[in-house]
Amino acid sequence: MNTKYSPLFQPIDLRNGIQLSNRVVMAPMTNFSSNQDGTVSEDELAYYRRRSNGVGMVVTACAYVTRNGKGFPGEFACDSDEFIPSLRSLASTIKEQGAKAVLQIFHGGRMCPPDLVPNGRIVSASAVPAEQGASGQTPEALTEDEIQSIIQDFGAATRRAIEAGLDGVEIHGANGYLIQQFFSPHSNRREDSYGGSLEKRLTFPLAVVDEVKRAVADHASTPFIVGYRFSPEEPETPGITMADTLKLVDVLADKELDYLHVSLNQYWATPRRGIEDSRTRLEIIQEKAAKRVPVIGVGSIYTPDDALKALQTGVDMIAIGRELIIDPDWVMKVKEGKESEIETKIKKDAQERLVVPDPLWQAIIHTPGWFPMEE
Repeated sequence: MNTKYSPLFQPIDLRNGIQLSNRVVMAPMTNFSSNQDGTVSEDELAYYRRRSNGVGMVVTACAYVTRNGKGFPGEFACDSDEFIPSLRSLASTIKEQGAKAVLQIFHGGRMCPPDLVPNGRIVSASAVPAEQGASGQTPEALTEDEIQSIIQDFGAATRRAIEAGLDGVEIHGANGYLIQQFFSPHSNRREDSYGGSLEKRLTFPLAVVDEVKRAVADHASTPFIVGYRFSPEEPETPGITMADTLKLVDVLADKELDYLHVSLNQYWATPRRGIEDSRTRLEIIQEKAAKRVPVIGVGSIYTPDDALKALQTGVDMIAIGRELIIDPDWVMKVKEGKESEIETKIKKDAQERLVVPDPLWQAIIHTPGWFPMEE
């Protein structure tokens, strides 16, 4: 290995005592490829097996914790005990390659397609439709009893992850889904204990964190990872600002989580609004976290030099998503001094070689600009 890349391969000890073998994380990516019944498919297992060798931790695609939270076709489920064997096969496939296996747990809220949820009933914090990326259907505002039920569902999903042998869960509070919908002034117009002020908009996200941690305390006999992913800002007005996010980071950093995972498309993005600061969002977030909790950075990292430059900003770990689809051997090539052989553009005839399930491959090929393509 080229010694300049050795910082990427330093082990890291998480708060709970679990050690990751290096600083490279496979980012969670939707793959649209589960079986119709919500179980993990053989194609998905092959996809994860191909990519889990070398990384310190794999964060899986999101799994819905409640039947009416399914956000994608071909998304795997964790809303019932019947899915524990399916999740067990996922956990063992990843862990056999030497990586820690973390299940991302989620509820899509108003972003769920109506045809994927019971009776087409879309729910959210308030009856406010999404402005982008969803059906446009106005969701129903959840009742307080329904909110409590969903909080408990996150705890139950955590118990299932523990029983399935996973190493942890990542609470998906990013990308405009239900947890973020409660934190956002765009989607949360409530006037009860779950909405209004910024502090009240934090009630639901923090209740989910507390319930997940309670489930770990009650059911895990060995250390179990709990992480939280969030998006720093929203384009909508009103919407989450960088100032709001710094408050979120501050309270999450005191929750004794194992990591915070910042959801960004570009690692070097700077704040849109809310604060006057020319530094990158990730640098500002790290400063607020103040080493109270490890931070994972992500966003368009393709080469080892990209990853090293990002790590040198002070983040504890680097998540790589699209690049691990383009080149599943990325980590091993860096480790073996073969970084010159790394591929950074996807080849249109490489599906079989790269072991990518067909629904995901079709999405990649037919979504211009999502992946760098070799012409």
